[in-house]
Amino acid sequence: MGIIDADTHIDETEGTWEYMTGDDLKYKPTTQYPPNPDPTKVPTRYWLIDGRRNLRFIRSDAESGTVVESRELLDINVRLKHMDAIGTDIQVIYPTVFLMEVTEKPEVASALKRSYNRWLADRCSKSGGRLRWVCLLPLNGIDEAIAELRFAKEHGACGVLKKGDREAGKWIADPFFLPLYEEAEKLGLPICIHTGSGTPDFMPAKEFSQAQFWRTKAPAINGIETLIVHNIPRQFPKLKFACVEAGASWVNFVDYDMRRRVQNRAGRRSVLGGPETEMVSNLFKDNRIYITCQVDEDLPAILQYVGEDNLIVGSDYTHKDPSMELEFRALLQQRADRGEIPKTAVDKILFDNPKELYGL
Repeated sequence: MGIIDADTHIDETEGTWEYMTGDDLKYKPTTQYPPNPDPTKVPTRYWLIDGRRNLRFIRSDAESGTVVESRELLDINVRLKHMDAIGTDIQVIYPTVFLMEVTEKPEVASALKRSYNRWLADRCSKSGGRLRWVCLLPLNGIDEAIAELRFAKEHGACGVLKKGDREAGKWIADPFFLPLYEEAEKLGLPICIHTGSGTPDFMPAKEFSQAQFWRTKAPAINGIETLIVHNIPRQFPKLKFACVEAGASWVNFVDYDMRRRVQNRAGRRSVLGGPETEMVSNLFKDNRIYITCQVDEDLPAILQYVGEDNLIVGSDYTHKDPSMELEFRALLQQRADRGEIPKTAVDKILFDNPKELYGL
């Protein structure tokens, strides 16, 4: 059976910005190092983007289980050989620096995202279809975003990265995005809500731990519930959605919250306003929402809410953080062998479900 890793990453490199041309060149990021670095601490460097520092990680090969040639796509064959070694057939790639919005200026964001898409399309085209990618969209205007979406589809993209909070100054269910969702539906590209935020705040790294959940996982979960509240999946009946790297332990709360919301509002006008949400039997399957799980979560309980057909899993390849699970295949199989989850669920999580989500 094949294995599709539904959530991997790259680290942007100088080559990422080599596809900038014309007026975009003035926005080209540069790498900066802090003066007088502390030799007792992990070395630090930054992308200087529009006069602001955005962390550019210096990763340990031993801790991340990867090497710079694969993390930065400097050598595609190195990454493919590592995929062979860990038993992965296809990786779906998400960015690193763009998980958080890097600028307050839409023209800067557009220039960077266009170059990123062309760089990744070029690098992944050399993988024989084994490296697929999720595109970034310039959201200055919907026409520009749709043009970039079409370029991405033509060059191997298999999804669209979307933030679950305010992005381009608008919430995820804002009517502004409806033409984008319509085009994504036509092109067969899912809306992928990865952890992160569409609202920059440039907080110092030492303060990030005080807002980590709010700035990373909470927006993704909020995005899913907001889409359901506003009936977006019902408006676009062939469009698929994903919540990526936020775990799956929140699904029972969202299911409960939605059902209580609908029940309490029946026959009454809500003081909070908002649409009349259409309830469905299975909140996630019926709305075509796929969710990445961690292999040590309470999967028996999660499966009761999500079902076998809408769970996926990813290694978080290159990122050494709590989401990283390079051994997800073996760990899932162990749980099935112990009788904790159905054996049929393993094959679906590892291959069938991500294949369906990403159209692979």
